[in-house]
Amino acid sequence: MPIRIYKPTSAGRRNASVNAFAEVTKNSPERSLLAPKKKTGGRNNQGFITMRGIGGGVKQLYRKIDFRRNDRNGIEGTVVGVEYDPNRSCFIALVRYADGVKRYIPCPQGVTDGTKIIASGDGPVEPTPGNCMPLAHIPTGLSVHCVELIPGRGAQMCRSAGTYARLSNKEEQYATLVLPSGETRKVHISCRATIGQVSNPDHRLRRLGKAGMSRKLGIRPITRGMAKSHHAHPLGGGSGRSKGNRPPCGPTGVLAKGGGTRDRKKHSTKLIIRRRVSRRFGQKK
Repeated sequence: MPIRIYKPTSAGRRNASVNAFAEVTKNSPERSLLAPKKKTGGRNNQGFITMRGIGGGVKQLYRKIDFRRNDRNGIEGTVVGVEYDPNRSCFIALVRYADGVKRYIPCPQGVTDGTKIIASGDGPVEPTPGNCMPLAHIPTGLSVHCVELIPGRGAQMCRSAGTYARLSNKEEQYATLVLPSGETRKVHISCRATIGQVSNPDHRLRRLGKAGMSRKLGIRPITRGMAKSHHAHPLGGGSGRSKGNRPPCGPTGVLAKGGGTRDRKKHSTKLIIRRRVSRRFGQKK
């Protein structure tokens, strides 16, 4: 079972669960693909807090992930291990190519040690999980992840655990993708994507169980808006407790539940066929 539930030996263990890491086959990372990771504590270069709720956490090393795979075209690689990455929700796969180069990629579901993968820049390859090619050569109806938005920039969509987009149609110079949020949008057919679904789909089922686990993840407590003064939050102030008489929002007034934050004048807006719908209010974002 991917998710292991703890025995209720204490109050923190009673409602806690942990990933069993059944897909992980390699415990130590590749030293040549590690980089230092600096923590900011949510502060800018002047020392002021610009992002609330960030600070502390366990020290981590960054794993260099190959999101482009454009310099590995036509070179077959073999997965030598599946690892846990503390910087992302999915697992990562260490690939050794035929010329001896090692790279990390987000591990697709079903890929394990010994799996052969290949990336293609212009021609089609076998549409099996882990293979990367332009959308123009991917059969319609398949699930893809690590999708590029601009050709050559690298994967930007569908990179988190368990996500995938469905390639529903190809017409002229654009392919139509149905994203996990429900949004339907066009992407240029020369953009590349990887076949399959991202690994670790049970990540969302894990329950931390206690506040201490959030602190280990670098998440600090956040004070409620109604508990603050009137000059510190739009919901603050007043004599005693109050509902605030307005929808929940952040300190700057941005809606917290269902409010849209996308710039409507963005150049790629014309490529969105159907916007994602807020599950709470039924509003388009």
